[in-house]
Amino acid sequence: MEDRRTHLSAFLAHVTTRRQVLRGALAAGALVAGGLLASCRQGAATPTAAPAGQTPAAGPTVVSTPGAVTEFPRNETLFVAGFQWGPPTTFNPMTPGTGWPAGGQYQHIYETLFAFNLLTGGIEPQLGEKLETPDSATMVITLHQGTKWQDGKPLTADDVVFTYELAKDHPEVPHNTFFDYVSQITKVDDRTIRLDLNKERLNPGFVKQFLASVKILPKHIWEERAKSGQTLTEIVDTEPVGSGPYKLVGFSPERVALQRDDNYWGISVFGTPAPKYIVHPIFKSNDEGNLALEQGRIDISQQFAPKIWEMWEKKNLPVGTWFKQPPYHVPGSIPLLFINVHKKPWDNPTLRRALAYAINYAQIAELAMSRYSITANSSLIIPDGAEKKFYDQANVDQNGWKHDPQRAVQILEQELGAKKGNDGIYVLPDGTRLGPFKVECPYGWTDWQTALELVAQSAKDVGIEINTEFPDAPVLFTRIPNGDFELALWFVNGVSPASPWIRFRDVLDDRGVPPVGQQAFWNYNRYSNPAVADLLDRAAASQNEAEQKELFAELDRIFMKDAPVIPLMYRPLEFYEYNESVWTGFPNADNPTAPPQQSGAGIKILYVIKAKS
Repeated sequence: MEDRRTHLSAFLAHVTTRRQVLRGALAAGALVAGGLLASCRQGAATPTAAPAGQTPAAGPTVVSTPGAVTEFPRNETLFVAGFQWGPPTTFNPMTPGTGWPAGGQYQHIYETLFAFNLLTGGIEPQLGEKLETPDSATMVITLHQGTKWQDGKPLTADDVVFTYELAKDHPEVPHNTFFDYVSQITKVDDRTIRLDLNKERLNPGFVKQFLASVKILPKHIWEERAKSGQTLTEIVDTEPVGSGPYKLVGFSPERVALQRDDNYWGISVFGTPAPKYIVHPIFKSNDEGNLALEQGRIDISQQFAPKIWEMWEKKNLPVGTWFKQPPYHVPGSIPLLFINVHKKPWDNPTLRRALAYAINYAQIAELAMSRYSITANSSLIIPDGAEKKFYDQANVDQNGWKHDPQRAVQILEQELGAKKGNDGIYVLPDGTRLGPFKVECPYGWTDWQTALELVAQSAKDVGIEINTEFPDAPVLFTRIPNGDFELALWFVNGVSPASPWIRFRDVLDDRGVPPVGQQAFWNYNRYSNPAVADLLDRAAASQNEAEQKELFAELDRIFMKDAPVIPLMYRPLEFYEYNESVWTGFPNADNPTAPPQQSGAGIKILYVIKAKS
């Protein structure tokens, strides 16, 4: 069986960028990894601004929080926002919805072997010093010298093997399908681990995704828990012992507080992170968090901030993003318009392509994404950042589509033989009227709602009637994976060590996808093409970029010919926004000392910033 748990984790990570969804899903009892990423709500009132040109106070103010540490000098404390949207109850790294920063790929408390860099698409040393591949089916990992836990005990290959082997007896852990891709993990010596990859499902990119996402656990603490018979994800842990550069020193419904571990094993390798403390206030709304960023009470944020460029262009504030011009953020995912290819008349790929030509993608980027997206192309490959090396513009130009209403009408009339009715809506030769059709996304995801209103208008302009509906999110969490929809805006995996392979899998691969009525974890519309499986498997196994690019190009050609989904926009994996009132030296496109992310390789941000005073 394919990696459902891993895909679900990515699925939930996207879900939790939206605080509205979190609230609704929890009320419905849905499994939601709450608070790992920020809200993307739009349409709310813009927060009150600080006076133009006024620099927020950056003096040594003190913030109190419950816990072992109660005072945080402002010039020693980095304030972050956008990851924790409710009171934390546990810091168990395997629990969905665990408190920041225990979950996800954040390296503050628990560390992974390697850290994902969204700019390069590669993985960089973290606990692991190097990764060697003596042959296509073997990986050898060497740990850094001196790795140890925050309680002083050594961190060795035993801890690594123990952590990964939890997947054998504990199907609830996030990496429960690790051994579908790895036949064996072996301790060579205290600092060396060998992975023998499954030659029948050779996929080194996907294995690297495990290496960059599985938090290594202290065997001397977790072994007893694993043997106790408890469900590991249900263990409440409020005193986490990790190996990272920060320790948890307090949490409450108002904030999470970390303190630098000056005995961190990695100081000799990475240096000492600049902030002595990191505090994450827990805001009640996006507006509250955005106002705090604007006023310099938050130093780095991962929230959707409407028209953030106005903070520096109109208000002269020391606020920045990765790019100073649109799209401001590095693209990391593609929200897709899923089309139910088993419902007439959408079973006809020619009609799907007509709709694809009708949509005004530039308008979606401008109005729905507030300039935070370039105009979407017809490829499943993101044309910038980590996936740029695989993107084939010539392939898109030759086989794809773009906003061209005249071409959409030409397809409807000349290729489908449709006739326009007196009401302006086309009718197919068999009498099928092109509408009304229903397109859906969750209520409260206002950027997506705006995008779908624009899709409906674009379709109407060429003679296809589409109406929008916005059910509560938990309704669509069930219906879309079950295949119960006509048209729906949804998401698949973003940039990762396994992309773009994993996105092609999510859209095109019908292996392991259950029938309509049962929950799917990819390919929600149950598209099928017999040529896909072999191409996907060859791309997964290949370690030659040129060969992979050719295989992805062929997969893209199949996708663009059949158009089972339509890319509408690009989104960042993390919104990356900073205020330099207190801390300076934040990376950006002109100063790329670390990637624009607070997870994974973005931990390097803490080593390059400096306090003003």
